[in-house]
Amino acid sequence: MSEINLSVRDLKKYFPIKAGVLQKTVGHVKAVDGVSFDIVKGETLGIVGESGCGKSTTGRAIIRLFEKTGGDVYFNGKEVHSLNHKELRAIRPKMQMIFQDPYSSLNPRMTVGQIVGEALLDHGIITDKVELRKKVMKTIEECGLASYHIDRYPHEFSGGQRQRIGIARALALDPDFIIADEPVSALDVSIQAQIINLLMDLQKERGFTYLFISHDLSVVEHISTRVGVMYLGSMVELANKKDMYKNPLHPYTQALLSAAPVPDPTAERKRIILTGDIPSPANPPSGCKFHTRCPYAMPICKTDIPEFKDRGNKHFVACHLLDKNN
Repeated sequence: MSEINLSVRDLKKYFPIKAGVLQKTVGHVKAVDGVSFDIVKGETLGIVGESGCGKSTTGRAIIRLFEKTGGDVYFNGKEVHSLNHKELRAIRPKMQMIFQDPYSSLNPRMTVGQIVGEALLDHGIITDKVELRKKVMKTIEECGLASYHIDRYPHEFSGGQRQRIGIARALALDPDFIIADEPVSALDVSIQAQIINLLMDLQKERGFTYLFISHDLSVVEHISTRVGVMYLGSMVELANKKDMYKNPLHPYTQALLSAAPVPDPTAERKRIILTGDIPSPANPPSGCKFHTRCPYAMPICKTDIPEFKDRGNKHFVACHLLDKNN
C-alpha cells in the first residue's frame, strides 16, 4: 500500500464579516467548506476551479499560513494545526510553498543568495557562510539559474527567472511536500512549459509530493497524477487524471472541460454554457451549492447536500444525479 504523505479531513476555513462602529461579526465567508482528500507520497494532486472557489485558501490552510476553522490536516501522521510553535517549526522545512506572484513574493531589498539561504540559516540547517553559499549556488543552478545570479536583486530578473527563484527558495530546505499555488499563471506559454518541466524533473530526481493549484486545465492534465475540482469552497469531483478528462461525472466538471481549448481546429465539441454567476461564499445556496447553475438540477439538489463518495475506481463525486441513476 502506498504511503500517505498528506491527509485532509473536512477542512473548513471561514473569514468573519465585520460591520458597524464596533466591528461586530455579522457573518462569515465560507472560503473552504468541508474539503477532504489524501495525497500519496511522490504523486501530484492538481486542484482546479473558478476564481474564488477556495483553491489557494485550501493550500494556505494546509500549510498553516491560515488557521483552520474546523477539520484536520495530517502531515506524515501529525495533525498540523494541533502542533505548538516549536513542533510546527520542526516540520516547517518539510512543507514548502511556491507562491503565485513572483513579483510580490520576493523581498526587493534582498539578493537571491539571501532570499534562498534565509530559511537555511533561520532553521539552523547550515550555519557556515561558505557552505551556505555553496548550497544556494547548487540549488539555483538546479532551478535553471546561473551561479553568478546569487548576488543580484529580484528587479534584475524576468518573470520566469523570478519564479525560478521562488522554486529555489522552496527546494533549498529539501522538503517532502510542496504546494504550488498557480506557479505559472503570470508567465507566458513558453516559460510556463519550462517551469512545469523543471517541477516534473525535480520530482523525478527527489521524489517530491506536489499539491498543484491552477486554473489551466491543460497544465494540470500534463503535470498531475490525480485531479480534484472545487466549487464554492467544496470538492465536487476527485479522480485519476485519465478518468477525469475522459469521463467527467459532475455537471460542473463537464462544463469546465468543455470550455478548455483543444489543439485540433477540426474537432467539434459540445460547449456546456453555465448561466448565472458563482454565488457568494458568504451566503452559499442550500443543498448542493451548484444547483443554481446546474442544467440537470432536481428538487433534492435544493435541500440535501450530496455525499462526496466513491463511484467506482476511486472516482469520487458529490452529485445527486448519480445517486438517481444508480
